[in-house]
Amino acid sequence: MSITKYLRDLPLPFWIFLSLPAVPMISGLAANATDAGGLLHSTGEFAARFMIAAMMITPLRMLFPKAGWIRWLVRRRRALGVTAFGYAMLHTLLYLVDMETMRNVLAEFWALSIWTGWAAFAIFVPLAITSNDALQRRLGDVWRPLHRWIYLAAILTLVHWMFIQNNLGPALVNFLPLVALESYRVIKYLAACRTPTDA
Repeated sequence: MSITKYLRDLPLPFWIFLSLPAVPMISGLAANATDAGGLLHSTGEFAARFMIAAMMITPLRMLFPKAGWIRWLVRRRRALGVTAFGYAMLHTLLYLVDMETMRNVLAEFWALSIWTGWAAFAIFVPLAITSNDALQRRLGDVWRPLHRWIYLAAILTLVHWMFIQNNLGPALVNFLPLVALESYRVIKYLAACRTPTDA
């Protein structure tokens, strides 16, 4: 086994890679603790991007069923999802720090741009908690339907991103690959349903 393949298959280098975007964020916050608001967009965007990356793996596997790189990504899908939650949690903590008081948080809670973010985060929490082999085995048949809630979380995240910035462009650009791949997945599923079975 080559050193490159050995390192590629180790979990730790991948986790380090996923953590890299957080390094300048945390160092910047350490240098200026009052700049929590300045990191809101970047933490939220990386949370959404890692979530999108994790969700794209299943339709990509349908497109490229024999590709070795897809099998490599499938083994790391959970890491991508947990990382998305980590950035979402950091995003939420920075938001609370930036808002300073719970009164300020509640004052804008029902704005579409805000409650959609909270709802998405509320969905992320049980998904992250159950993203381990032990709870997957314990939940049994409940585990997969539970994790399908990620699709609702993705829609809420898209709405949150669009309305928090009052700009459709950046959110749509990031979500477009996922939408295209999921559309392909639905079309393929419908085509399979229409195909007559052998007698």
